[in-house]
Amino acid sequence: MADAPRLEYGLDGGAVPIARPRLSWRSRAEEPDWQQSAAEIRLDLDGEEHLARVDGDASVFVAWPFADLTPRARGTVRVRTEGASGWSDWSQPAPLIATFLGSGEWQAHFIGLQEPSAEAQPAQLRREFEVGSGLRRATLYATAHGVYQAFVNGSAVDDQHMKPGWTPYQYRLVHETTDVTALLEEGRNALGIALAGGWYTEHYGFQGQARPFYGTQPAVAGQLLLEYADGTHDWVVTDASWRAAGDGPWLTAGLYRGERFDASRLQSAWDRPGFDDSAWRSVALADPGPVPSPRTSPSVRVTQVLPVREVLTSPSGKVLLDFGQNLVGRLRIRVVGEAGSTVILRHAEVLENGELGTRPLRVAAATDAYTLSGVGEEVWAPSFTFHGFRYAQVDGWPGDFDPEAVVAEVIGSDMRRTGWFECSDAMVNRLHENVVWSMRGNFLYLPTDCPQRDERLGWTGDIQIFGPTAAFLHDSDSFLSSWLVDLALEQEQTGGSVGFTVPDVLDSGRIPTAAWGDAATVLPWLLHERFGDRATLARQYPSMKGWTDHILGLAGERHLWEGMYQWGDWVDPDAPADDPARAKTDPDLVASAFLFLSATLTAKAAGELGFDADASRYRAAAERVRDAWLAEFVTPAGRILSDAQTAYALALEFGIATPELAAGFGRRLAELVRRDGYRISTGFVGTPLVTHALTSTGHTAAAARMLLQTECPSWLYSVTMGATTVWERWDSMLPDGSINPGEMTSFNHYALGSVADWLHRVVAGLGPAEPAYRTVRVAPVPIPGLEHAAARFDGPYGEIRVGWRREGGSVVVTATIPANSRAEVTLPGRDAFEVASGTHTWTIDDPEPGRDTAAITMDTPLSAVIDDPAAYAAVVAAFDSVDPAVGQDFRRRTRWVANQPLASTTRLVSTTVVSALETKLDELNAGRGVR
Repeated sequence: MADAPRLEYGLDGGAVPIARPRLSWRSRAEEPDWQQSAAEIRLDLDGEEHLARVDGDASVFVAWPFADLTPRARGTVRVRTEGASGWSDWSQPAPLIATFLGSGEWQAHFIGLQEPSAEAQPAQLRREFEVGSGLRRATLYATAHGVYQAFVNGSAVDDQHMKPGWTPYQYRLVHETTDVTALLEEGRNALGIALAGGWYTEHYGFQGQARPFYGTQPAVAGQLLLEYADGTHDWVVTDASWRAAGDGPWLTAGLYRGERFDASRLQSAWDRPGFDDSAWRSVALADPGPVPSPRTSPSVRVTQVLPVREVLTSPSGKVLLDFGQNLVGRLRIRVVGEAGSTVILRHAEVLENGELGTRPLRVAAATDAYTLSGVGEEVWAPSFTFHGFRYAQVDGWPGDFDPEAVVAEVIGSDMRRTGWFECSDAMVNRLHENVVWSMRGNFLYLPTDCPQRDERLGWTGDIQIFGPTAAFLHDSDSFLSSWLVDLALEQEQTGGSVGFTVPDVLDSGRIPTAAWGDAATVLPWLLHERFGDRATLARQYPSMKGWTDHILGLAGERHLWEGMYQWGDWVDPDAPADDPARAKTDPDLVASAFLFLSATLTAKAAGELGFDADASRYRAAAERVRDAWLAEFVTPAGRILSDAQTAYALALEFGIATPELAAGFGRRLAELVRRDGYRISTGFVGTPLVTHALTSTGHTAAAARMLLQTECPSWLYSVTMGATTVWERWDSMLPDGSINPGEMTSFNHYALGSVADWLHRVVAGLGPAEPAYRTVRVAPVPIPGLEHAAARFDGPYGEIRVGWRREGGSVVVTATIPANSRAEVTLPGRDAFEVASGTHTWTIDDPEPGRDTAAITMDTPLSAVIDDPAAYAAVVAAFDSVDPAVGQDFRRRTRWVANQPLASTTRLVSTTVVSALETKLDELNAGRGVR
């Protein structure tokens, strides 16, 4: 049986933004090894039935087999499939609604306030119109330079938030397409629009230099199509006939400062017919900009509601609400009080010294205010802002505060969850959940770095790093594909370079930066690999070429990208708090490694798309970069000049290392990881790669120790500190509970959570071997320290499950492969093999059996101490027992190398420490029955 088909990206309600949507469907079959041999597709469109047959096993992004859809076409699509046992029944119908406009149909003017009294002034706009008899359908198309909500006869037209989102307004606008038929009635009707500045009027920049980038006043454009049963139609468009007011309840609204709303200024029924708008003024017509196109990415809305977990009183007497989860969204309040009283809501991610920790917000006020009308119970939530917060401070609440009167509404792009991971370690599970929450909070129309401070920008490097994790956790294909359109549009203006952020409000497009600009090549290939989205790969291919050619030109005859501005291995834990780009790894080494990667990916894309000459050219360019990189940065003895974790991880995971060098690079990487006490020593660039590099070169135990490390810096350190999202810095909060002193500190930043991709593909062992998981790669690595691990992925072909569990001296591996797909299986100690769809179980010898425990003495090498978790714990406890500060210093300065004995760590400390250490070692050895 086939599921109802998905049209193109499967947007809300069957919305189809193009005339030839691709079709995808998933099959369910009881029998193993079920393969589709053919499919039939049935289109019911405007009362007519159309059939098409597709031979073969294709079921993901299948080309549209019918004539082009026309604007506002409506119908349903069904599918049935043929396998060895014959034809299935027809699937359930999938709705189809064409949301695009016809050529030349966009007629609306941008309108706004004629004489705004302040910058970014919110506005209300309205118009009344007649609806005749026999209305068949009414469709509203609208967009804005800013953010808006439309109301028909007093009702909001949808549940979306901050429409139409953020694109580079000068190059691309997005319109919503909304069926409002049910809100209209024959006779007089009213269309109202509430409007605020949003991203369009926000101030961008740092160090006191923030300024509006696009404009200082919002504007909106829309058109309502009324279609009648007799075939006639009318358009109601935004034009000079509309009326506007700027003295309504929205006093101010901004992303960073928040929203101020005065309910006493709300004019009842302003969005209903019959309202007296004689005191309102005519609108001003604004510059039109590009013709808008329909939304191709998920809508943004409230996706979850959280109650107050705890009410706290700060040392200064403030009422603080703890929602138990760092989130992105807003508060909704229910309040009763006198007219004119004002409730003030301030938001923050953490507490410091018991008070709201607002310093990381920088100049963002993150404050909402609601002034009561005094009429009964009032319910309010801000319409034109969002905040990143776990805690909220409530001031001015009238009467006794009731925590049930406030809830937190989680807001984000409404993507379908597709990926899950769980294991035997509760802290690792919490880490993974933190990654999920950080993705949810930072996928709000575009992939942002953070959701709370005066930034919230589409940093290209962050999503380049996090893309593989995002593609597993949520169906993010349409989201990222839409954002890549904007990347390419802005790139066209810069001769191939890519900005730090997209949209590029920092005006950085002519400053190419490694790992950031490489989003242009990494993400299109990722969407092809993970979702089978070849169309996006083809559309973005000129962008991939543009970026790679630009950087190859900069590299010149040396074939190295060197001596230019770079972010490098950003937030290396050893970098100063006020200079996070000062990493251990040479930025030229990093940049040239990414040049190799982009040339390689562009060659792959060219080959996939049939551009054979391009493929050969880029492969040759990549080889020249590889040769130059190895000659420049690798010594004859096989040591990389930047002798740091990130350098080796780049060489191994990008494929720069030759087979002759790879084993040595892996050994050195493992030595560095052990030397550093299995604490993380990478920034943005190295973090997604380091555990992959360790396990791919056979150093599984080292990767496991890194994952399970709880000391700072590590992935689990933030978990021990109560984090519920991923932090920007490894030490965004210091062990004493104070906030990192650096100016740049966020507690919701997904980049360092990119280790989740390794959890999915390596620890659990679930990854793609072919695009869209047509063939699944089952390759679990049962790491020491975990008793079981499993991943589940609701993919293009169906649900995939892979997991393992230790049982005695064996490991039991299970995998479920969906119909019409296969799996390549690689298990420890066995040759690779293939299996068909169905559920499979294998038992293998445990590749990481328990190790013998030897005696630990003062002569034991430091490398042996750190590789023995119980011994390490005993040694650290000895130092801590004398003085926690001494213990902290010991952990900070010790290098866990093979040629130094444990005794070497005590030479500059007191005999008290030596005595405590000997006592702890005696206890450890006695417990082991050894001397």
